[in-house]
Amino acid sequence: MPISILQYESDIWSSADSLRSAGLKQSDFPKYMMPFFALRMVESRLIREHKRLSEEFGKTEHNTDDYIEYFLTAGLGYNDYVIRNNKTLSDICANDKTFESDFKTYLGAFDEETRHLLGVDKGNDEEKYLDISGVCGILRAKKILFSIVQGWSKIDLEPFDNSEITTLEEHIKRKWADISAETAGEQYTPDDIIALISDIVASKIQDNQEFLTLYDPTSGGGNLIFGVEDKLATKTSRPIKTHGMDWNSSLYALAKIESRFRIDSDIKYGNTLTDTAFIDKSFDVIVANPPYGVDWKDYRKAIETDKTGRFVALPAISDGQLLFDQHIVYHLDNDGIAVVVNNGSSLFSGDAGSGESTIRKYFFDKDWVEAIIQMPTDEFFNTGIYTYLWVFNKNKPTERKDKIILIDGSNKYIPLKKSKGKKRREMSESNRADIIQALSDFQDNDFSRVFDKWYFYYNKQTIMLTNVDSEGKFIEEKIKLKPTKITQTGEEGTFELKTFELSNFDKTKYNDIFECYEATMAPAINAFDYKENELVVEAEGKFYTYNKDEETILVQTGYAPGQNDNKAKRMGCGKIQIKSTYKKATKTAEAKYIITVELVPDLQKDYEIIAYSPNEEENRANIAAFMTKYVTRPFEYLDNTVGVEINFNKIFYQPEKLERIEDILADLKQLEADLATLENALAL
Repeated sequence: MPISILQYESDIWSSADSLRSAGLKQSDFPKYMMPFFALRMVESRLIREHKRLSEEFGKTEHNTDDYIEYFLTAGLGYNDYVIRNNKTLSDICANDKTFESDFKTYLGAFDEETRHLLGVDKGNDEEKYLDISGVCGILRAKKILFSIVQGWSKIDLEPFDNSEITTLEEHIKRKWADISAETAGEQYTPDDIIALISDIVASKIQDNQEFLTLYDPTSGGGNLIFGVEDKLATKTSRPIKTHGMDWNSSLYALAKIESRFRIDSDIKYGNTLTDTAFIDKSFDVIVANPPYGVDWKDYRKAIETDKTGRFVALPAISDGQLLFDQHIVYHLDNDGIAVVVNNGSSLFSGDAGSGESTIRKYFFDKDWVEAIIQMPTDEFFNTGIYTYLWVFNKNKPTERKDKIILIDGSNKYIPLKKSKGKKRREMSESNRADIIQALSDFQDNDFSRVFDKWYFYYNKQTIMLTNVDSEGKFIEEKIKLKPTKITQTGEEGTFELKTFELSNFDKTKYNDIFECYEATMAPAINAFDYKENELVVEAEGKFYTYNKDEETILVQTGYAPGQNDNKAKRMGCGKIQIKSTYKKATKTAEAKYIITVELVPDLQKDYEIIAYSPNEEENRANIAAFMTKYVTRPFEYLDNTVGVEINFNKIFYQPEKLERIEDILADLKQLEADLATLENALAL
């Protein structure tokens, strides 16, 4: 590839100076540059194809109309002003006096689809995509339209083929990603990551010359899918058809324009999670860098009522990343391979039984995950976080069934000489080769580990614990009391309750029994707190209290607390519950409230995380052994939920080596000596 094509990168970005001087925000620069880059792509390729087709057709002055019809059937796009009149953008910009009318004619001469993608025609109800008409209107008002277009007209891409133009396009879109924070993670996948993804795919497919279908459900401007296509073309002789979809109108337009100059490519506009343009298709290879940390609340209803069967569970509304992953495996052919960029949340977010854990468990149950590869930090242009490549394989080799390899590529990088946004590192060819070798070997080494997939499963066993006092005693069953008096003394004073049935009430004072209850009994009941205050329940000659220090209920017979406490009997840990019950009126009795007191077990729901075994009998034994070893209080088993999570830090953690105590003491002694020397010097 002639390196000279990259000379245009600085020329293209010189237009930013005019945008800046016109007071336009830097974050909006891509909006004003994308349409003109697309325009240069289209024209240069049209001219190049025009020369090729003219020679192939044998075009002459006498068969122009036939040639144009022939050109149109190629489906590359068409501009009558360029092809018939030989008027290029450069020609139009040669005369500033006729520029406005010529430029309007030039844009209007494109075929309908190209005008639609560029946004030439102003339609109120239609998607404007690149919106070149709106952009030109703003630049015209700023009085810089001619200078901007003239600058772009000097970018001559005609001598370069599709792959070379794509290379320049990727460099430009990478800078767009740098300055447009709102598109973080959506616009551009770095070249080195594309190369690694391509290498992974190439290592998994056979070079059998059969047709290969390639799909990117979040294709953006096309740099990942077309980058993988170009790299695979150098590694396999299989013909490739690319498919893609994106919801960002301007990036879709760029990818769509690019696709028209490729042999077999189908790029569609739409929301991958709600539109079903490719729903009936499966693909041999899927690559994707879906957005992460982006909520899906605006599409919640459509996703929750989806009838395609793609979504076995739904993740948190705040992050739709695992929705895309489910969509991807749904479309993956039974012999297919997918490589997907995710952030760390897809590894561990969500507890057992949550949407996230259920989705991971689904992938693992189906045995579709072959590898997860951790990338270095500072690898992407808009984020410095760790990212991970999930390698989905629906047809694992027999020896890899129910196994997963984790590869720690976090140290497989070389530093960039100059940072590109937040990208400060890249994976060299040697780094990528190490990862591919580890994936191929499928063995433990110093940066990769092979596991049975069950290693990542766990039981979340729910139990109901019965709390005990310091002597291990507890209230085993509910004990009903017939109280005659309840007294509570606390910081707010003393509350007493002596009436335990309310039926007759002063009708001159209260409208009904409910109003009377709320005014007289409810405040006292609501104030009772058996743990925080001194609470005494008197019932049938016995006094019941709760001892906070011993966490037990004491019962004293025949005397009140404080009179002879050392003879109080310990009943065990429990709760004193004071409740009110409303009894409806009957034919023989009026409506009434009844106050009841019960001593009940002090129960506490708890969760235990326990290693999982796919053998049901062994799994039950594991749970029982864990409970015997670690749970000392009485309990009952409740629900057991199986979860799945992956913790790279735990697996590849390297503890920091601590200095020997002798070395630390020696350093301290030297510091003391240095400090003494400094003090002496200051004293002179």
